[in-house]
Amino acid sequence: MLRNNAKLLTFILCFLILQTACSQNKPGKVKPAAERFSVYQPILKDKKIALVANQASLVGSDHLVDFLLSKKMNLTKIFSPEHGFRGNADAGEKVKDGIDPKTNLPIVSLYGKHKKPYPDDFKDVDMVVFDLQDVGVRFYTYLSTLHYMMEACTENKISLLVLDRPNPNAHYIDGPVLESDCKSFVGLHPVPIVYGMTIGEYALMINGEKWLKNGIQCQLTVIPCENWSRNSRYELSVKPSPNLPNYQSIQLYPSLCFFEGTVVSAGRGTDFPFQIYGHPKMREANFEFKPRSISGASRNPKFKGQICRGEDLRSINIDSFRLKKQLDLSFLLKAYSELKDSTEFFNPFFEKLAGTKLLRQQIIQGESENQIRKSWRENLDQFKLIRKKYLLYPENE
Repeated sequence: MLRNNAKLLTFILCFLILQTACSQNKPGKVKPAAERFSVYQPILKDKKIALVANQASLVGSDHLVDFLLSKKMNLTKIFSPEHGFRGNADAGEKVKDGIDPKTNLPIVSLYGKHKKPYPDDFKDVDMVVFDLQDVGVRFYTYLSTLHYMMEACTENKISLLVLDRPNPNAHYIDGPVLESDCKSFVGLHPVPIVYGMTIGEYALMINGEKWLKNGIQCQLTVIPCENWSRNSRYELSVKPSPNLPNYQSIQLYPSLCFFEGTVVSAGRGTDFPFQIYGHPKMREANFEFKPRSISGASRNPKFKGQICRGEDLRSINIDSFRLKKQLDLSFLLKAYSELKDSTEFFNPFFEKLAGTKLLRQQIIQGESENQIRKSWRENLDQFKLIRKKYLLYPENE
């Protein structure tokens, strides 16, 4: 009996030791930089602050604007990116300046003709705080907003503080690297479509590689996230933009956004944007949808009111898809194969999204996905060497 009790006590003791060790090794809760107020509060103290923010700029359940005001920080202005401060404007829709009704702070839109702040925009500003949720894709325009804000801050001798946030697509690097003659607001820098960096790391790269006008460099500080790694499955608590409503859409977005440069619908004007695709003339499909006008997301989508046939990707295992760590070109190649003889498949926007004129040519010539990928390899390897210099978080194992 004593021997059995001793064995039982030994087992319990070993179990408790193992449980304690596991709890000690368990990573803590991921904290975006905005939640690390004690780290950046000394930097903001006694400063007149302008904030670049939108609906995803949260501290827990509170908006960063409200949080900073509650901490007696001196906010003087809000800058808003594409989709506006509250994130309810369509993609490409011009957003006007205004006043935030809750705080009476002036809002300056940085989308439309006014993409770069004017000198007058920095009146009563000592420092700009940048806090936008990126999704890790080159044609997501928040990167261009970051670029122009860095440039304007430098020219006007204003310091910039970037509050970093996790990138839900940071686990891989893929796609053609942007060529200089394909620059636009959906791609300003020589990076691949998926670049595997947080927006804070990206800001360091813009600065370090002297990509701002005339090689100027911003007075830049980046506050990192806490307890986040590139392999993390990080789900956002709020939409980063109107047509990325969930994790499925964010993971599929880098592959499906090519369709924005073609005749094919990527699901705008439905409840499932960037989770489905189709066209009225696609016949080899057993899924149908009809785009409609949706205020704040897509008021005038492709094929509004028409029945489109295509593919429903909502049911695919997104974690298995994620593990492939690459763009999926099969959707684009399949749609082109079916529609090439009945439509003008590409439009001029395709090159801006792809960042190269070559991809369209490769698809028309019938190259396979593997052949297309091989053409990316050398430039991707060169980019990875550049990227490595600016990483704030460990590389994937």
